[in-house]
Amino acid sequence: MSDTSDNITIERKHSHVEICLHGDVVFNCKTTGLERFEFVHNALPELSLSDIDLSTTFLGKKIGAPLMISSMTGGYSEASTLNQHLAEAAERFNIPLGVGSMRQALENSSYRESFAITRKFAPSIQIFANIGAPEIAKGLRKSDITMMLDLLNADGLIVHLNAAQELFQPEGNTNFRHVLEQLSTLTNTITVPVIVKEVGCGISATVARQLIEAGVSVIDVAGAGGISWQKVEEIRYTRQFGHDNRFSPAALDFLLNWGIPTAQCLLDILELKKEHPEFKDVEIIASGGIACGTDIATSLALGARLAASARYILKALHEGVLEKTIDTWLNDLRAVMFLTGSATIEDLRNKRLLIKH
Repeated sequence: MSDTSDNITIERKHSHVEICLHGDVVFNCKTTGLERFEFVHNALPELSLSDIDLSTTFLGKKIGAPLMISSMTGGYSEASTLNQHLAEAAERFNIPLGVGSMRQALENSSYRESFAITRKFAPSIQIFANIGAPEIAKGLRKSDITMMLDLLNADGLIVHLNAAQELFQPEGNTNFRHVLEQLSTLTNTITVPVIVKEVGCGISATVARQLIEAGVSVIDVAGAGGISWQKVEEIRYTRQFGHDNRFSPAALDFLLNWGIPTAQCLLDILELKKEHPEFKDVEIIASGGIACGTDIATSLALGARLAASARYILKALHEGVLEKTIDTWLNDLRAVMFLTGSATIEDLRNKRLLIKH
C-alpha cells in the first residue's frame, strides 16, 4: 500500500468519526418508523420489576442484554483508544461488539493493533470482524480471512453492504459485481457465522432472501432513520472539491435521504420468515437510528433478535457517559418489559404492537 493511499485511508477513517460526531448527517425527511408503534399496556403485570431478566442469546451464546455495539472504526492510531473503551463497556455489560472495516488491516499490518485491542479488553464477549462488499466482490484470499478472524479471535465475520456510501465517497469503489456469488463461497468456506449488514439504507425482503439462500446466518437491517452515510461522504467530498456537481440539485436531496426505514425492513423480513419456515433460524439485528431502550423493545417485538447502535454510542463515548447511557437504555427496556408484563426477553418478543393513529 502506498504512503498516499495509506494517508487517504487514515484521513477517511478519522473524518468519519469527526463528521458523525459533529456533522449534520441524519436523515431529514425520513425516520426509523419505530415511533409509529406502541405496546399494549398491561395493568396487571403480575411480576416485580426486580424479577425482570434482560439476558438472551445470540448465535447460540448467552448475552447480558439484546444490545450490540455496532461497527464503528479502526485502522488509525486514535482508533485504538476508541475501540478499547468500546470493548471495556461491551465486556462489562456482556454484549456483542463489532469492529469497523478491516480493509486497512489487510493492506497494512501497522494498524492491526487498533482492531486487536478489542479482544484484549473484552476477553469473554462475542466480537465480530468486518469487511466491505467491494472487498468480498474481488474475492478474499483464505489468508486474508484467517488474519481478520485470528486477529480478534472473532466469533463471526460481518460483511457490510454500502453501495450508497461508496457512490458518494470521493474515492469510492462502486464495483458490486459478484458480491452474492462470493458471499456464497465465503459462507461455505469459513467455520464461523457470516453477518451481513447495511450501513444505513436498509435491507429489503428480496435482498434478505438472497442473503439467506447464500448461507448468511444473521441479517443486520441497518435501515434509514439514523446516519445517512451519503451525507457523511458528501461532507467529505465538498471539503475536498468545494462543490458537488456529480448530481443535479433536484436529485441530490433525494439521494442523500435514500433508504428503507428500519421498522419497514423488520416488518418485511418478519413476513418473509413467516412465509418460509426454513428461514426460522436466521437471526435479525435491528439497527439504523436506535436511540434508546424503547427502540430496542419495539425492534424485538418486530422480529429482531437484538438491536445495535453506533452513532449514539459513539456520541456517549465522546461525552464520557458511555456506560451510563447503556445503563439508561437498559432501564428503558426494563420499564417496557414491566409495563407489558414481560419477565423475559422472549416474553417481550411475543407482545402485540399497535400502530399509532
